[in-house]
Amino acid sequence: MSPNRQSARVVAVVVAYNRRDLLIEVLDALAAQRTPVAKVVVVDNASTDDTAEVARAAGELVDLVSLSRNTGGAGGFAAGMAVALERHDAEWLWLMDDDTVPTEGALEALLDAVAGTDVVAAGSRVVWTDGAEHPMNTPRAKPFVGKAERLDAARAGGIPVRSTSFVSMLVRADVVREVGLPIADYFIWNDDFEYSTRVLRGRRGLHVPASVVVHKTKVLGATDADPGPRFYYEVRNKLWMFRRSQSLSGFEKAVYGGSSVRRWIRTFVRSSDRAVLRDGWTRGYRDGTRTRPRPNSSALAGLGDVSDAVRAVEG
Repeated sequence: MSPNRQSARVVAVVVAYNRRDLLIEVLDALAAQRTPVAKVVVVDNASTDDTAEVARAAGELVDLVSLSRNTGGAGGFAAGMAVALERHDAEWLWLMDDDTVPTEGALEALLDAVAGTDVVAAGSRVVWTDGAEHPMNTPRAKPFVGKAERLDAARAGGIPVRSTSFVSMLVRADVVREVGLPIADYFIWNDDFEYSTRVLRGRRGLHVPASVVVHKTKVLGATDADPGPRFYYEVRNKLWMFRRSQSLSGFEKAVYGGSSVRRWIRTFVRSSDRAVLRDGWTRGYRDGTRTRPRPNSSALAGLGDVSDAVRAVEG
């Protein structure tokens, strides 16, 4: 069972890269939560601006983790979560990017929803700067939900989900130790899809509409918006996930695999530079079928205390 809201020790993990002005907003919003966080682990992913100085200026609430190389969002979350567990005795981890600004009641609503339940992960309602629902961060509803689980979720003010986003994901610390960390070699894209489905396989998760965060992306768009060269990571990581990960059942892999192919076709049709996407698909297919992600102990080696924390968490 999860601890009640009053006693829950929550450590936020924020992965930051060259967005110091947005990071100021995020840290101010975390400091202003009605239900306070115990600590904020800021992972500076080898930024070239003054991100580190911004984090230090936030005071004792922040534990700054400065990485000597950019490990992407996936590596940043793996590093920050390991540090949160090893240094700060977290009961829950609250994950977000440096462009995710939580409203003052966001954490309170998440904890209210999970208190006294067997829910192991919960995600917030994500809106854009104009208040519109952000299509990039739509959770996947849990299929074939039993009546008891559906009623339990409704009583908690939530909706059962099969996956959720790192744009405000609350996850129970003991489950992180059980299933491991996000796969650092994903670098960007689909790391939260693989991780949240791994966490939620055989367990309960919630989407909590009362918890609201603002995702301050440059434009309002879904995941099938024209990604340019980053399409490589979308293809490679999906193939890694469907071929290597145990986060989905065989049936789910077939369903989500078909959905991914349809999304890739839409992306290609809408693209203004199909040659770039064609190159990304070719390289992504090659690497997704011929290689596999390294263990985090290898992918995050050479980072001092961070590497030690990763090894300690993942054994």
